[in-house]
Order: sequence, then structure tokens, then C-alpha cells
Amino acid sequence: MADLRTSYMGIELNNPIVVGACSLSKKIDTIKQLADRGAGAVVLKSLFEEQIQLEQEELRKELEHYQHLYAEAQSIFPPVEHGRTKEHLYWTSEAKKAVDIPVIASLNALNKDVWVEYARQLAGTGVDGLELNFYTVPLDPSLSGDDIEKRELDAFSAVRAAVELPLAVKLHPYYTSVLHTARAFDERGADAIVVFNKLFQPDIDIMNEEESVSRQLSSQEESRVPLRWAALLHGQVKADIVASTGISNGIDVAKMLLAGAGSVQVVSTLYKNGIGHLGNIKRELSKWMDGKGYEKIADFSGKVSKKDVEDPWAFERAQYIRSLLGFD
Repeated sequence: MADLRTSYMGIELNNPIVVGACSLSKKIDTIKQLADRGAGAVVLKSLFEEQIQLEQEELRKELEHYQHLYAEAQSIFPPVEHGRTKEHLYWTSEAKKAVDIPVIASLNALNKDVWVEYARQLAGTGVDGLELNFYTVPLDPSLSGDDIEKRELDAFSAVRAAVELPLAVKLHPYYTSVLHTARAFDERGADAIVVFNKLFQPDIDIMNEEESVSRQLSSQEESRVPLRWAALLHGQVKADIVASTGISNGIDVAKMLLAGAGSVQVVSTLYKNGIGHLGNIKRELSKWMDGKGYEKIADFSGKVSKKDVEDPWAFERAQYIRSLLGFD
């Protein structure tokens, strides 16, 4: 029987299948189901600075809507303020108490001070680690790529200095140099590098001629991107490498581990196939390992990374000549 144990940001997992931050991990009952069905760990739905700001503004508008209609009643009731992060922190604490598997908090902020403030608050909930979710659309044309990356690195360094929790950084694939950026986070103390974040992309409803929003699930083909970068990062950083996006089954997990990842994050496949699919993924991975004669993940992790493969060009080239010549 294959031993599926591995680590995620230095935290020991009983298997490499981590449920990524999503709506499935925002309810206690569902989190319990994820644990019962075989998740190695769960990343809770992210705390967004923008979400808190939006809720505060909506509450302000609601409270001010009628304030001039009944002036004599203004002093009767005590002032009401938005609870800010209190609800999320309470739920995070309860989620940690509800299951025995590692529970990781997730955070996305805009300002360095808020990154630090929210990270400290989340650390106080008892979670096993914290994933910093870096990405905002760069709207200021005066800012260079270096400016944006420096801002992210500075925010990470401030969080690293403020909390003792294991920290993961969830990157996007749009950095000019993913390897350079990943190494920079690694040098500043990141315990794990997650490649990659599934970013929201808008669409247009051509009948109503307006922007539209829809659920955007990953396809299996999208797993090629994290596969490449897991293979390129293996041996380049001390941090654990975590592959994310498009991972659908146990064979996909095996590919990522061969490329050099120590664990994977899954989300879309659970929406498509149900939470019970976690068991299928584990069984497929275990069956493949048994068939290959691998007793543990360390026996093959990184075996097909760029560092160890005979033909590294498969990972290095953007235009792969041998592949192009094979098509009519």
C-alpha cells in the first residue's frame, strides 16, 4: 500500500491533495465533508480586504439612508459599526476546531498595513498556516513590473516579520520572470510557493451588450501551465512547491509530483464531480504508485523535473520546434 504522506509549507499531510480556497471551504459542514472524504488539508475561503471595504460602505449607506427623516430619533439608538473581520475570524476559528486535518487561512489585501493587520488576526484563530494570495489588476501605467513586484515582496516581508505561522504565497503566471519572483519570495522566508492562482476573467454578454460574470471552472488542459513551472522550480527554491489549476484526477496529481511539486490544490474537479471525488483521486494515485513500485512520494518526486529530465527543452522553450514540426 502506497504511503501518500507529504508536506505543505512544512506541515505534514497524510496525502498531497489539498482543497484550495473556494466556496466549498466557507461552510463548517462542507469542511467536515472534505476532511471525511480524504482531503490532506483545506485552504479556507479567502479574506479579501476589498470585501470588507465593500461591506463597510454598504452598511454606511444603509444606516444613512433615513437619517434625515426622523431627526428626533437619532440619539435613541447606540451607534452601529461594521464588524470588519470579526465574522470571518470567528468562522475560521470554528473551522479549525471542526476537523483534524491541517486548516490553512487565505488572505488577499491591497495595503501593506492591512496585510499585516489581517495576518495577525488570522494567526490568532489557531490555523496551521496562512496562504497569501497575491494579485491585483495593475491599472496604473506609471508603475513598472519591478514596482509591482517590490510592493508584493515588501508586503510579504512585513507579514513574515509579524507572524510565526508557516506562510505560502499563491502566485499568478503573469510575472515577467516567475522563477525570479518565486526565488525572491523564497529568500524572504516563504514556506511554500503555489503555482498558480485561478484569476477571474470578465466576459461580455453580446445580446445585452454588457459585462457578464459566470463561474469559471478550470479545464484539465490548464494543468500544463503549473506542470511546466513546477518542473522549472524544482531544485531552485527551498520552499515546498504546490501545483494548482486544472488538476482533475489521480493521474494529474502523479504528473505534478513527477514534475517536482510536493502537493497539489484541487477545486474545479470537486465542483464537477462532487466532494466524494477526493477518494477517487487518492485511489488513482495510490494505484499508480503501486503499479510503478513506488512506496512513498519521495521515491519519484521531481523525477521528471527540468533538473533531472533528459530533454529539459520540453520545459524551457515557449515555441517547441520538435513539436511544431510534427504537426501538418
